[in-house]
Amino acid sequence: MQHRIIVLGAGYTGATAAGRLAKQLHREDVAITLVNAEPDFVERVRLHQLATGQELKPRPFDDMFAGTGVEVKLAKVAGIDADRRTVTVTGVDTHGAGEQERGQEGEQELAYDTLVYALGSGWNPQGVPGTAEHAHEISGRPGALRLRERLARLDAGAPVVIVGGGLTGLEAATEIAETRPDLDVALVARGGFGDWLSDKGRGHLRKVFAGLGITVHEHTAVTAVEADRVLTDGAPVPAAVTVWATGFAVHPIAEASTLEVSGAGQIVVDGTLRSVSHPEVYAIGDAAFVRGPGDKPLRMSCASGVPTAWQAADAIAARLTGRQLPKIPIHYVQQCISLGRKEGLIQFVTADDQAVPKALTGRIAALYKELICKGAAWAVAHPTVGKPTRRHRTVRPVGRAVGRADQAGQTDAGIPAGLADPAVKAATT
Repeated sequence: MQHRIIVLGAGYTGATAAGRLAKQLHREDVAITLVNAEPDFVERVRLHQLATGQELKPRPFDDMFAGTGVEVKLAKVAGIDADRRTVTVTGVDTHGAGEQERGQEGEQELAYDTLVYALGSGWNPQGVPGTAEHAHEISGRPGALRLRERLARLDAGAPVVIVGGGLTGLEAATEIAETRPDLDVALVARGGFGDWLSDKGRGHLRKVFAGLGITVHEHTAVTAVEADRVLTDGAPVPAAVTVWATGFAVHPIAEASTLEVSGAGQIVVDGTLRSVSHPEVYAIGDAAFVRGPGDKPLRMSCASGVPTAWQAADAIAARLTGRQLPKIPIHYVQQCISLGRKEGLIQFVTADDQAVPKALTGRIAALYKELICKGAAWAVAHPTVGKPTRRHRTVRPVGRAVGRADQAGQTDAGIPAGLADPAVKAATT
């Protein structure tokens, strides 16, 4: 009987993990199912481009996983019973390797032996009154498309406010201002504008924002969002459209289960991305509470997520095939920020994500960021970067859960949260 591996979510992390597992494990020994609500891979790092009317390259999972043995199940995850090792999904539409079963609507329970939880995160209204009713978000494709439609209906001179001074807010503000120079774009930041960047990075950021005519309200807290304005702890800011980009919140399904989670609802994992309460469950990307260099929690980002996917996939494959567990730690290298299509900022950082004086700016930084985005999408479709493509046979009975103890001689003591490949160090952004 095959060992059943279910991967929940097919963003950067889930799709990478599924493909990487398929390349390392023999098809006769494992059945890999990837559950996702949409039939195409979404380049989340480009959703600000989608929101401003740009078209993104279609990346159907049918093509991505053709011939890999990965079964793609189009469905929404409704719940997890971690004690019974089952997942409940709804709106089921199954397709993929070897079958074309369409239109299977309804609820279904899926049993697993190993679960990879990669449901990621969405926007975080943070309980601010009026946000859910009046603000737009770009944490997913549906939200980006709704914002795109709303922006297209705006007349010249209409005010647009982006709330949030992090990477998402900076990219959204500059993309909108560059695409629609006829709009009055403003950004509201609770802290100092770009205060985590180096002096060179902050200087370039201010230069680009000034050149695009974007008004910046820094050290300003938003207290409510209304249909035509944003209320703050200072003066109200007019807003025909408000874009909420203050950070992410994880999917609530894990917190509703018996899995041990952090205060933010992330699954608490060990050094191999395995749940500390349910060892047959692995969490990756934004859904995982992982400590990196300096014992600091990793930030929610593609830069953190992809390495965790590699780490978890390699750890699962190693345990099933009796090979050595990966032990290479994650190191941040840079933060890549697009500032429209013509400008960018590459802020180099320490291993624990603190800015150093060195930064790239201008057109070369924009091209650099574009290469990073293309590389990230390419890596999802080619998940064996730095890994051999030979499939290994399992060394223990398959079909039932591996159990809560490693094979003799394979303990997790001292293994840091980390990468499966040295090459990832240079790829993190």
